[in-house]
Amino acid sequence: MKLSERTISVLAKIITGDEDISPYRSGPKLVNFFNTLGSNDVYGQGFPSRWKYVEDKIREFNDTENIQNILCQALDPRDFMGTEFDEQKACEYLNSWLKYDGYEMIFHQGLAKVRDLQGRNVRCGNPFQSSEEEAHIFIDEQIQKSEKKIQEGDYDGAITNARSLLESVLIELEKQLDENPPKFDGDLLKLYKRVQKGLRLEPGRSDIERPLKQVLSGLTSIVGGISSLSNRMGDRHVRSYKPAKHHAELVVNAGKTMANFLFQTHSYQKELRDLQD
Repeated sequence: MKLSERTISVLAKIITGDEDISPYRSGPKLVNFFNTLGSNDVYGQGFPSRWKYVEDKIREFNDTENIQNILCQALDPRDFMGTEFDEQKACEYLNSWLKYDGYEMIFHQGLAKVRDLQGRNVRCGNPFQSSEEEAHIFIDEQIQKSEKKIQEGDYDGAITNARSLLESVLIELEKQLDENPPKFDGDLLKLYKRVQKGLRLEPGRSDIERPLKQVLSGLTSIVGGISSLSNRMGDRHVRSYKPAKHHAELVVNAGKTMANFLFQTHSYQKELRDLQD
């Protein structure tokens, strides 16, 4: 995702608060804004002007995965609370320029998100964004890479990363469910069925209704489909079919939806166990 120079200038004014449509941020607050996104700056003597610092930081992150997080954080409603400013108006102002780059900002479940004008939702933030564990970092990387590759037109690579995302999520969940998990042999569907059992999501259970059985059976089909598609359309093996954008979006979105559902199921069940203990 790459912003034009004009959009960078507009975004910088929203972040600094110099356009009178968003809260004012002092120099130290601006440094903290970007340090939470991975910078390691220090405010002190010789610090550049606020607007120059912010514009230069946006350029530094431009055309990287982090530019999405900068946009989302600039419109975080929590920073507008208790002020005279309205995040919706700031969003409208930014969108009047951002649309020329092919994107727009929306609010979903109370937080700002980026959406391209082709209708594909771009996710901001990842489940293990602050974690330093290698497995969690790898999961985050697969989410970011799959989204970026769709934007770049690398649909084979996006499908491969979606498969890698689902595989790494399942491996991580199995580690949390089983102290001595079997070694993964490359069979994604077999791995899913082990995790499915550990999370009590088997469609054959007698204590669940027929409609839910159908949904759970569908999840198994999704995993099997992603595994097969990544073999036939991804870049991991000799390709049988050339994927189109809508194929890649289907696989990537399905993979992210599955990952979210599995993590949420595990978190929900863990909370119930903690309450019972």
